[in-house]
Amino acid sequence: MLVLDAGHGGEDGGAVSDSGVAESGLNLAITLRLADVLTFCGYEVLLTRTGEAALCDDPAATLRQQKVSDTKKRVEIINRCADARLISIHQNSLPGHPTVRGAQSFHNGKRTAETAALSIQQALNDAVNERDKAAKRIDDSIYLMKHADCSAVLVECGFLSNAAEEAKLLDAGYQQQVAQAICAGVCDFIQLSGK
Repeated sequence: MLVLDAGHGGEDGGAVSDSGVAESGLNLAITLRLADVLTFCGYEVLLTRTGEAALCDDPAATLRQQKVSDTKKRVEIINRCADARLISIHQNSLPGHPTVRGAQSFHNGKRTAETAALSIQQALNDAVNERDKAAKRIDDSIYLMKHADCSAVLVECGFLSNAAEEAKLLDAGYQQQVAQAICAGVCDFIQLSGK
């Protein structure tokens, strides 16, 4: 089962560009496109969220409490799935460095996560990156990636701090291109692993 996680949501917009674009909406748009492509390719997918709302217990709680509740609920959804593989979709930002750009995959080091991240990264390099980036191990400060029992890949689809890349990420055709690249990486990984 492929579990697709659109990062952030609700009051937690995630990274925000200089023009005011929050990553949460882009994450959801790309995740929904990815779900469609993976389903078309015959994979079973489960989404942690399908709308803008967060998954928190108490919408009246502080933003920090909402974020903690939301993240724990996502982990519960993921860990309830037998043989899950997680792909979490995000956007990056590096204020003060407006030229940094490109999609990059990170993994949690569990089971086959590194191989999956490498496969997704190669597909992103081939399809959308102007310069190759490397897949990396994510640090343990990311709660979702640390507490997911399964292999997990977090994909930063681009930099909202780069105006040109932000414009591309807002384009439906480019979102589809990113989703198709991630799907191609997933398909290559599953073919190679034989599962």
